[in-house]
Amino acid sequence: MSATRRIGASDLTVAPLALGGNVFGWTADRDVSFDVLDAFRAGGGDFLDTADGYSRWVPGNSGGESESIIGEWLASRGGRDDVVVATKVSTHPSFSGLSAANIAAGADASLARLQTDRIDLYYAHFDDASVPLDETVGALSALVDAGKVRAIGISNYSPERIDEWFEVTERGGFHPAVALQPQYNLVERDFEGALRDRAERFDLAVVPYYALASGFLTGKYRDGVTVDSPRAGGASKYLDDRGRRILSALDAAAAAHSASVTAVALAWLREQRTVLAPIASARTVEQVPDLLASLEVELGADELAALDDASATDGRDAA
Repeated sequence: MSATRRIGASDLTVAPLALGGNVFGWTADRDVSFDVLDAFRAGGGDFLDTADGYSRWVPGNSGGESESIIGEWLASRGGRDDVVVATKVSTHPSFSGLSAANIAAGADASLARLQTDRIDLYYAHFDDASVPLDETVGALSALVDAGKVRAIGISNYSPERIDEWFEVTERGGFHPAVALQPQYNLVERDFEGALRDRAERFDLAVVPYYALASGFLTGKYRDGVTVDSPRAGGASKYLDDRGRRILSALDAAAAAHSASVTAVALAWLREQRTVLAPIASARTVEQVPDLLASLEVELGADELAALDDASATDGRDAA
């Protein structure tokens, strides 16, 4: 299994794979979510990713369902010190945005739902340009001082706003952010420009979401195949000539390692510069082994290059 990795300059270490909690309370009910979490822990996973807004988009939900399920699971299973829990603030309907008051109240609400005394990694989920960055960064730093948060992360910020974030941090003497959560996978590689430059410059551990491109990189979306999934529309859009090249390269590497396409796609992402741990979710317990298997797959330089070449877009070289 891949060795544990440190989250930036923090004292947090994790196995290089995060279990996404976006499906908990959505496509995975409480009992299935518990089974998924149990299987993930039993297989060596120790990094959980959620947000205060998950899953507000489901009819009848109000936000916070994912955190509540994780909190119930933590309370029933114990072993809080054995897992690293990341959550985010700004999208819960009752705590929308990144004002200081909202961050403080949102953190307390997340702590209550998670049934824990601290959030290990707390992200500003989406930039809120209506609030001065001094206020946002200062409020997050105050949570670290209070012992409610161990480390700070940034999600969905532009390169320019990340620059401003660290200018504010230095000027105010605040606790620095240690992690960055962008969209990044074999078919979505825009991260490899200015955002990756910022991750390197500011020592941000990258924890990519949509690591499997809404399921496309599991290999189940192919010509002539109909998939019954809430994410089918988002995944099937990738089935073009480039997508087929990527699947072909994934198939070859998967065969060479006696592994699944899912495991290879996650292993490729794990080996990219600045990436700490891809985020992948499982809506059934049967999907968990393929995620964990990615920790055992060590791709060779030629295989990494073949996947880079297959996923290169017209007009640019693979990074």
